[in-house]
Amino acid sequence: MTTPVDVVRVFTDDDGRFGNELGVIRASEETVGREQSIALELGFSETVFLEGVDDGVATIRIFTPASELPFAGHPSVGTAWWLSSLGTPVSVLREKAGDVAVRYDGDLTWITGRAEWAPEFQWHALASAAEVDALDGAAFPDGKHYLWAWVDEAAGVLRSRMFAPSLGVPEDEATGAAAVRLTAQLGRNLTIRQGAGSRITTRLRDGGLVDVAGRTVFDRAITI
Repeated sequence: MTTPVDVVRVFTDDDGRFGNELGVIRASEETVGREQSIALELGFSETVFLEGVDDGVATIRIFTPASELPFAGHPSVGTAWWLSSLGTPVSVLREKAGDVAVRYDGDLTWITGRAEWAPEFQWHALASAAEVDALDGAAFPDGKHYLWAWVDEAAGVLRSRMFAPSLGVPEDEATGAAAVRLTAQLGRNLTIRQGAGSRITTRLRDGGLVDVAGRTVFDRAITI
């Protein structure tokens, strides 16, 4: 029994480099009840199972190697882009936390989330981007730690890294849910440079909503 997986990279830079890998799987009789073990085997920070698309609404479930998440940013952006690339763009992703609005703008895919949908993180504001660059993931053996520093505070540009061993993710290359929470906390639009070179854009909206955007590219097709 084999399961096909499309792997995309989400929140790439302008040239399609870097980005956070995401596995996308069409749910089937072979995957039902095995989602967590499949996500663990794949080892991506998140794996999405697409349960169906109906009238522009896609129903998905999101798993880290350790647990299911009610909402996550990079799986939402990546799945929305993947569906559009196959000729089936959607306006809504139906996730455990609620309905996530989707829109497309050129090579950017936008999703809208709420800060309270995201996991709780331990926040560490550092003095400089160089301090963020110098971090050693071994210093964070458990928990969910988001560390950041301003690159250009006036322009809303910051540098970040995220370590989440409790989710089975030693270091996350790009974290959309954390971007949602941080945007709400700081009360302003952000441009986030995370990981090895990923790029996340956010826009603060009224009513506790935050828009998150990024570029996605197809990486490879595999089977497990």
